[in-house]
Amino acid sequence: MAENSGMRVAVQGMTLADLAEALSGRRPPWEIPIRHVSIDSRVCGEGDVFIALPGERTDGHRYVGDAFQRGAIAALVHQEVSEGAMQVDLERGPWPESLELPVCFRVSQTLEALHRWAGWWRARFPVRVIGITGSVGKTSTKELTWAVLSRRYETLKSEGNLNSEIGLPLMLLRLTPRHQRAVLEMGMYARGEIAALCAIARPIVGVVTMVGPVHLERLGSMEAIAAAKAELVEALPEDGVAVLNRDDPYVREMAGRTQARVFFYGLDPEADLWADEIVSEGLEGIRFDLHYRGETFRRVRVSLLGRHSVHTALRAIAVGVLEGLTWDEIFAGLRDPRAQLRLVAVPGLNGSIILDDTYNASPPSMLAALNLLAELEGRKIAVLGDMLELGTYEVEGHRLVGGRAGTVVDLLITVGPRARIIAREAMAVGLPAGRVWVCDSNAEAIEILRRILKPGDVVLVKGSRGLRMEEIVNALCEG
Repeated sequence: MAENSGMRVAVQGMTLADLAEALSGRRPPWEIPIRHVSIDSRVCGEGDVFIALPGERTDGHRYVGDAFQRGAIAALVHQEVSEGAMQVDLERGPWPESLELPVCFRVSQTLEALHRWAGWWRARFPVRVIGITGSVGKTSTKELTWAVLSRRYETLKSEGNLNSEIGLPLMLLRLTPRHQRAVLEMGMYARGEIAALCAIARPIVGVVTMVGPVHLERLGSMEAIAAAKAELVEALPEDGVAVLNRDDPYVREMAGRTQARVFFYGLDPEADLWADEIVSEGLEGIRFDLHYRGETFRRVRVSLLGRHSVHTALRAIAVGVLEGLTWDEIFAGLRDPRAQLRLVAVPGLNGSIILDDTYNASPPSMLAALNLLAELEGRKIAVLGDMLELGTYEVEGHRLVGGRAGTVVDLLITVGPRARIIAREAMAVGLPAGRVWVCDSNAEAIEILRRILKPGDVVLVKGSRGLRMEEIVNALCEG
């Protein structure tokens, strides 16, 4: 069984001949439909193409036979595999007139072949692509932007965490002639990755959320992170638009790194689109006054939690404006319940409320979540886990979060060795030691919460993805 469970996407109107033409420039008579493309043999089914990618812990080439047993009709490989299947070298030939399924298609490098295939497929369609990047807020921005654009256009959006050098090409293979817009999240772990994604996706609009110390361990400095994120606006064409956060100095500087038109959003009245009079209405969302080109819209309401979410709303509004939607369409999109936002409130054990913000964590997103918790009624409990990949900012980042937690929460539970810094700093600013628990595992935190939760408690659960803190939410959610 290969890694990356769940990375399987449905495709329409695609054949093995399309795959061959994308990777060779020649079209064979193999009009055999492809139903799904997968990089995980465990989820393969009838009509799939399985891409054998090397991974950190295992190699997809080991699972070609498993994919075939589950119904895959073809596999992309760059190593010899002994599965008894037909072997065809797509890049050099010779090619047979007909295929015996299943078939192994040999290429020089499978990830590079996936990129070429996705780029070829994307070029077939006149879809306008909106790319979204930034250290924090990509997914919520993608969801809300999709909800807005969907009021008028047939819109594709990135699914789940398919925003990487593997995930984004898979999403592009889902394009069909009916799609008019595509909203694609663009993540990165190193310099050059966003540029590579842009070469495949060819965005016309690029949205940058903010620059924070996420991946600082790998990139080394905030300036390096900003440069990596700026690859999106650098890739935009002259007739494109860079949608930039004027309130973030790193993002604001990106205006000088693009040939596209620049559209600023933020809380600064100098921005093209800006907001003020922001009011949090707790679990009911936020409201604010919106300003654009001399027009003011009073008391705009969005079901996003926390004052910081106004920036998410502004990004989605900006894209709606740039893509020609009416204000009625934009405001209806902001209220669309289909947008799957990351931070959600769910009923918890013993009449508590759980704020599930477990997707990931960085110092800026931790502080924003704690600020939301401060705005809510009830006994405030924070369950905070390690923030990973902060590099030299690790101690300072955790101390910053701990200092804020100590002034906000009534009870604090930390999970993981780095989060001990959060606990120490919270006590240093005045949170009594008897209200702080330091845990090494999610199971310990769950046991404590089961003992202490009471009706009316509000529990924030947040930590880096590697801690799997959704286990805590799942254990505490009613039903």
